[in-house]
Amino acid sequence: MMKTPSATITVDGRPVTIEGERNLLELVRKAGIDLPTFCYHSDLSVYGACRLCLVDVEGRGILGACSTPPEPGLVVRTNTQELREIRKISIELLLANHDRECTSCTRSGSCQLQDIARRLGITTIRYRSIHQPKPVDTSSPALTRDPNKCVLCGDCVRFCDEIQGIGAIDFAYRGHEAAVLPAFGRDLGAGECINCGQCATVCPTGALAPASEIDAVWKAIHDPNTVVVAQIAPAVRVAIGEQFGSDYGLNTTGQVVAAMKRMGFNIVYDTSFTADLTVIEEANEFIARKTKGERLPLFTSCCPGWVKFAEQSFPQLLGNLSSCRSPQQMMGSMVKHTLPAQLGRERKDIVMVSIMPCTAKKFEARRPEFRTAGSPDVDFVLTTQELARMIEESGLALNKLHPASFDMPMGFKTGAGVIFGNSGGVTEAVLRYAVGKITGQNPVDPEFEEIRGEQALRIIRTEVGGLELKLAIVHGLAKAREVMNQILDGSLTVDLVEVMACPGGCIGGAGQPVGRDIAERRRARTESLYNADRLLDLHCSQENHFVNECYQKYLDEPGSRESHRLLHTHYHHRRRAGAEDIALAKAKELGDGVLTVKVCAGTGCFLRNSQAIIQGLMKYVEANDLDDKVQVQASFCFEMCGEGPNVAVGESIISHATLDTVITAIHTELAQMSTGSVQADAC
Repeated sequence: MMKTPSATITVDGRPVTIEGERNLLELVRKAGIDLPTFCYHSDLSVYGACRLCLVDVEGRGILGACSTPPEPGLVVRTNTQELREIRKISIELLLANHDRECTSCTRSGSCQLQDIARRLGITTIRYRSIHQPKPVDTSSPALTRDPNKCVLCGDCVRFCDEIQGIGAIDFAYRGHEAAVLPAFGRDLGAGECINCGQCATVCPTGALAPASEIDAVWKAIHDPNTVVVAQIAPAVRVAIGEQFGSDYGLNTTGQVVAAMKRMGFNIVYDTSFTADLTVIEEANEFIARKTKGERLPLFTSCCPGWVKFAEQSFPQLLGNLSSCRSPQQMMGSMVKHTLPAQLGRERKDIVMVSIMPCTAKKFEARRPEFRTAGSPDVDFVLTTQELARMIEESGLALNKLHPASFDMPMGFKTGAGVIFGNSGGVTEAVLRYAVGKITGQNPVDPEFEEIRGEQALRIIRTEVGGLELKLAIVHGLAKAREVMNQILDGSLTVDLVEVMACPGGCIGGAGQPVGRDIAERRRARTESLYNADRLLDLHCSQENHFVNECYQKYLDEPGSRESHRLLHTHYHHRRRAGAEDIALAKAKELGDGVLTVKVCAGTGCFLRNSQAIIQGLMKYVEANDLDDKVQVQASFCFEMCGEGPNVAVGESIISHATLDTVITAIHTELAQMSTGSVQADAC
């Protein structure tokens, strides 16, 4: 039997077999040629904005490799004189209008623009800058947005829209005025950003980066009157080594603890301890709800980006969220509650620092719900990237340090607490506890392989002690939105839903080291956490004897009044954006005779076509000479999201509005205003 010849293309004189690749770029990289790109990410749609991956296709000319599908027989050249010159021109034009203070940029050394300029041998810039510096947006507690470093690749826009389904930032204006901005030019902190920071993960420069708290933490460390306590999340220890040249996923727990103690942290705890605590509280909450058949499904509440998203977009389901605090906030609460008496110090003398893979944890630590007598339970949150920079500042070589141990008792953990860093880890840890709680015997094989995987949504059916359970595990908030809508319309019935905002869970958090090969990094980190679980002697949270002692001394029992005071919280409906309205078509002279029309521009109404109503109204007002009588404004959320688009015409709110119904209401209101004015004049 003859073997069917494989379809191939020729890349720089070498044959390359087509095996399901989507575009020429994937085939070129398969041939071992690293074509530069800014805007290509395998998780996102093809955009073709940067024009760096251009190739010369015989008979067709110069094409974008990312947007050209492969065809058998194509002859492709990647490194001609013309291509090199085009790439150089593109990068020089970007650099001409770029903030080139590279030595003080947080992305120095990991900046793709810097790297490509070096690879192309660019040492001089031939073009004059026409850029006018713009203010840096520091309104968000999680992120810093520097428009002076933006290269308009659109990666952040597409990730926020396609993977998270938020749309907190987008393109605005045209030509040389084009920019990436939050809605209506507002600050990032004033919109509906959920602080996940994934925009910063895909940003090739420093235009978006985690907000830094390094200086504040150094100040606390150097203050002789404070006791600085740190906690380290499980996902941090399997990623930080990447910043120091280690293999992806290398577990550097002992070296990180040693570095932090050398740097001046007085006590170093493991967030996996309070992850075990979270499992016990959340599992008991779940078992109680399942047994009674009340308020199901139960949604996990460990991810602060997901919690803010739920508060903004699904307030009707807030009662289904677990009331448990995240492990970060449980640790802060327990440390501030127990250490002052143990150390003979006041609460204000204890500074709690979290080392997290996540930028949303910075926002979470500032929530008013997590303050006691005006004092935060967690004072500062450092990302993995920030801790790596502090270690570098200290002159410490992480890979050469002798390992050190966490401090007890809150440095002790089981494998259940460790796997929290992976998508599905919370669910698996809860099941390990539930088996022991319901059957009276901890699982012999604690691994639930069916729960694990990379899919954005996984639906699992399982049975625990005769109790049948249906579970949903989802990461990425666009997919989570689909799940929530299916639950609301009754097309999906489940008992427990684990939601993580970031791809892969915490191991893919925006505070982790960045790189184009992020999918490979996530897989390595995930497997490393599962291996860490396997190497521990204990795998179920109920086996953590220090957690059991914690209940005996401070918490009474799971779900008790004291545990609720220290370990639980509440949620509330959160407006998606600030309360100010923005005038779009403004009346010439505002006065009593002007009718205000407010169109909701929040996500719910936007998705239901409120933008078309805004555009139509502006054209209608201008075409009918109503600009001295009608003021059109963009408003932000009437808190009636399920009834959008919502438009307020004067004092009346129109739900499920269309352009025609709004125009009719405008003329009705204007007629009434005119009649009222005539009657007033007659009086």
